[in-house]
Amino acid sequence: EEITGVDIVQSQILIATGSSLADIGIQSQEAVRCDGFAIQGRVTSENPEDDFRPDSGRIEAYRTPGGPGIRLDGAIASGGSQLPYYDSLLVKCIAHSGTFVGAARKLESALSEFRVRGVRTNVPFIMNVLKHPKFLSGTADTSLIESTPELFDFPLLPTDLPSKLLRYLAHTAVNGTKHPGAVGEYPKGLPDPVIPRVPLEFRDQVGKGGWRPLLLEKGPAEFARSLRAHKGLLLTDTTMRDAHQSLLATRVRTYDLLGGAEYASWALQDCMSLEVWGGATFDVSMRFLNECPWERLEQLRAKIPNVPFQMLLRGVNAVGYTSYPDNLVKEFVKKAHSSGVDIFRVFDSLNYIDNLLFGIEAVLETDGVAEGTICYTADLTDPSRPKYNLDYYLDLARQLVDAGVHILGIKDMAGLLKPASAKMLVSALRREFPDMPIHVHTHDTPGMGVASMIAAAEAGADVVDCACDSMSGMTSQPSMGSLLNAFKGTDLDTGLDAERVLRLSAYWEQVRAQYGQFESGMRSGSSEVYEHEMPGGQYTNLKFQAMQNGLVEQWEEVKGAYRMGNKILGDIVKVTPSSKVVGDLAQFIVQNKLTEDSIVDLAPKLDFPQSVVEYFQGYLGQPPGGFPEELRRGVLKGKPTVSGRPGSNMEAFNFAVEEGKIVDKYGKEAMSELNVISRALYPQVFDDYYEKKKKYSDVSILPTKAFLRPLETDEKIVLDVGKGVKAEIVFKAVGDRQANGCREVFFELNGLPRVVEVVEESVAIGDALSMAKEKANPSDEGSVGAPMAGQVIDVACKPGQDIKAGDPMVVLSAMKMETTVSCPIDGTVAHVAVKSKDNVAIGDLLVMVEQ
Repeated sequence: EEITGVDIVQSQILIATGSSLADIGIQSQEAVRCDGFAIQGRVTSENPEDDFRPDSGRIEAYRTPGGPGIRLDGAIASGGSQLPYYDSLLVKCIAHSGTFVGAARKLESALSEFRVRGVRTNVPFIMNVLKHPKFLSGTADTSLIESTPELFDFPLLPTDLPSKLLRYLAHTAVNGTKHPGAVGEYPKGLPDPVIPRVPLEFRDQVGKGGWRPLLLEKGPAEFARSLRAHKGLLLTDTTMRDAHQSLLATRVRTYDLLGGAEYASWALQDCMSLEVWGGATFDVSMRFLNECPWERLEQLRAKIPNVPFQMLLRGVNAVGYTSYPDNLVKEFVKKAHSSGVDIFRVFDSLNYIDNLLFGIEAVLETDGVAEGTICYTADLTDPSRPKYNLDYYLDLARQLVDAGVHILGIKDMAGLLKPASAKMLVSALRREFPDMPIHVHTHDTPGMGVASMIAAAEAGADVVDCACDSMSGMTSQPSMGSLLNAFKGTDLDTGLDAERVLRLSAYWEQVRAQYGQFESGMRSGSSEVYEHEMPGGQYTNLKFQAMQNGLVEQWEEVKGAYRMGNKILGDIVKVTPSSKVVGDLAQFIVQNKLTEDSIVDLAPKLDFPQSVVEYFQGYLGQPPGGFPEELRRGVLKGKPTVSGRPGSNMEAFNFAVEEGKIVDKYGKEAMSELNVISRALYPQVFDDYYEKKKKYSDVSILPTKAFLRPLETDEKIVLDVGKGVKAEIVFKAVGDRQANGCREVFFELNGLPRVVEVVEESVAIGDALSMAKEKANPSDEGSVGAPMAGQVIDVACKPGQDIKAGDPMVVLSAMKMETTVSCPIDGTVAHVAVKSKDNVAIGDLLVMVEQ
């Protein structure tokens, strides 16, 4: 039709009704002209990545191309439905040009302008055909598809951010938000945080100055020498990592971190470093915030190019809670460094030197700064606890210095380092290592932090940790403003400008208010920490876990059990992941009403949390003084043990296999080296995160209020969805519930109406989930009940299966605590009462075994 100018369909109809060719304007064959070339692209709702399987659903958005030489035949529109009962055709797009190649190029351009949201289309496949040399040369035949597999190599097309984010906003509008750990409602009427701006007269200083240029130019060794030669006290700001991990259960989002980043690059340029990554932030960003931790790091690096970034590296545990193969840990460190980390605070949760040395080795193989770190516990001034005396710490420091660390770190994770102890320890280290920079970290849980850091600085520490005033104190770090003013005008002057620091603190005060639902409930410091010795970074997270496990009303008992658990385990160093072992054990003690004596006697019959089992197997390394052997035997029940450094006995991680798993599960768009590492460290967490990312795209760009609570009627948010591209979203209304259980949610997107259909979570489903389940019979040894509340993540047995005592049957997970429930007797599985993803309470029947 395009090349002849003849409406063929109309002509056929007219001829069928009796018209002649002359009647319809065709006088002769010669009168039918042939003008140029035309190509028709049939756009269908078929997925070429899934064998062209038809797709159906609501057309959420439909935008078409146009212009000279482009014709569209179709009748779909936004809000319409593509039904599964007839043809998958959406629209025919015809391009007309003077040459064949010109028509192909014009059609390719037109197809690239199509926007069809809600169903998958074959557009990427058609575009590949149009670009292929065989097609353009006119030599293509019917064997083209089967002989040209590259037609199915589709480019990584940008996701439609606004449409997917509308799905998230619509879901929260209908079903509300269910953020684990949130207590109460999001505060009403809370204003958006005001992002601090660098004054115009100082704009040329943004991203300049700072210690990082020296590090990049001269390298880690010269960087360390310069730190030691510096005359004043240097500070590390932990606001963007440990502070919010300690105060707000690690929930601060990338959106808010980026909000204050540019100002921080100017106001804090004289800080030795900013701690922005590592620790619990890695898994929590995926697990609870639906964010990529690598993207967070890269985005912060782009905003703050001048101040060194520091991360917390758990040695052989990387940023996980167990040991990993050596090559995986080294690859993680390599990628962390290339993504923006400069300084690696390497520690081991048991101060086990073999683990520490490996972590340091991994950092030294990059151009990163290795901060070999001693974890401080107990009390140097208490003669009744000689296990962790001054000789213990000095001996550990000698081994770290001999390993080639650039900085010697002291990590007081619980706030146990009193001023007198700080003076004693730092003075001894300074005497023995006069040329080594010393960096001290503490938590302000007992309210002693500022005094201890002053004592450390006066004893010879080069750098101490602190946080912006509004994010300091209690389980966080000491106040930056207090330290700044304490040394102002002295030989230890920090060089920071108090007014600038206060403006940054004002921003963080507003940010913190948004996360009030995640506060621990502490209103002041507590000297109780000297009793239970719980790390500051663990306090809020453990309280959250206790709440999820139904123990919030027994929180005081959990804290007491934490102290008891530490004693039972042999008075160990407590920092992630060893602190997780103690925390899991504490909850287990309370759940099962155990005592210090009964836990040893009953150990052979109890299914301990997986972290406790792995600890006794030696998967974290060897604790100072060894394991309590009687309890170890009872917990392990014959399970194998590891001596020495765990990673040295592990098979190398196969990155190629993991890449294949990701591509098979999520497609090649998910394939990246960083995703491979994330999934290798946290398989289930990554899978859950990526499923949500596929559904909702990058929720990190949503304002925090829009992420944490549903939008209000006529509330508007403006999103940056690309370079120079913004999307304005206005929430309008939620429709009535339809017969299919869905509700329509109405928005305006850039002034145009959009409708999203969302399944309403049924009250009936909620009732079914909350119905009481069959309980295990405590008097029947074969009636195996849940030892804790949680979710079933794996069932390893089935009815009729012969099973032996000690065989795994069910794996339960409650937040980060995983427990494998083993069979107590030899017998046959008579009944399995649960399936994967079931929620269970303590005592619910899991499996019935008959002897």
